[in-house]
Order: sequence, then structure tokens, then C-alpha cells
Amino acid sequence: MIASLASPGLMGFITIFVLAAFVGYEVVSKVPSILHTPLMSGSNAIHGIILVGTMLVLGQAHGIAQLTLGFLAVVLATLNVVGGFVVTDRMLEMFKAKPQEHSGAPDVGNPPSTPSVQDKRTTK
Repeated sequence: MIASLASPGLMGFITIFVLAAFVGYEVVSKVPSILHTPLMSGSNAIHGIILVGTMLVLGQAHGIAQLTLGFLAVVLATLNVVGGFVVTDRMLEMFKAKPQEHSGAPDVGNPPSTPSVQDKRTTK
């Protein structure tokens, strides 16, 4: 029924979209978790290019409908880029070494160590 309502060009686009969705899902689901951060950085670069494209299209828009859709595209592309960088930053934070906290006070559970010979000479 949908095929009788849609033009052949539209059906071709829908077919390509569905196939791309299946292939994309299969490719992304096979990526090991160690590669997610580099892939996220690469996709942020692609989304940045998409943002530039949406701004160029918005610059050529005429009429209220085109301006509204162009503005919406710019806003959504911006959210996508910013969100990608936030996620990438959080993922990179997981790989950083955690700083060790030194309070200066001896541990309560451990008795203080006896001073070394070097320490005895310097205290006189």
C-alpha cells in the first residue's frame, strides 16, 4: 500500500535508509569497548562538518518554513556536537590516573614509623 502512494525515488531513499540502519547497527555492535573513545572523537569531527553544512543551508533559506527547519537543524547539530564532546571528555576521564590524597596526618590504623638515622641527625 505504501509503495503505491510513494514515488519510485522515495522508495529508493527509504530502502537505502533501512539498509544503512541495519549495516550501521551491525558495524557499531561489533566494535570493542576500547575503541569507543577514538570512534567518538571521529564522529564528533563528522558532526562538526554537518553543523557547518546546516549553517550554509540556513544561509540560503527563503521563507519561514525553510528558515524554521534550517534553524532547527543548526540547533540539533550543535547539541549533537556538544553532547559528543561531553561524552568523549567523560570517557577520557576514566583513563586518567587518580591522584593520591595526602592529608599529612598519620594513618589511624597504622602506628607511626620510627625515625631513621638520617632523621635523628637533622632534629638536633
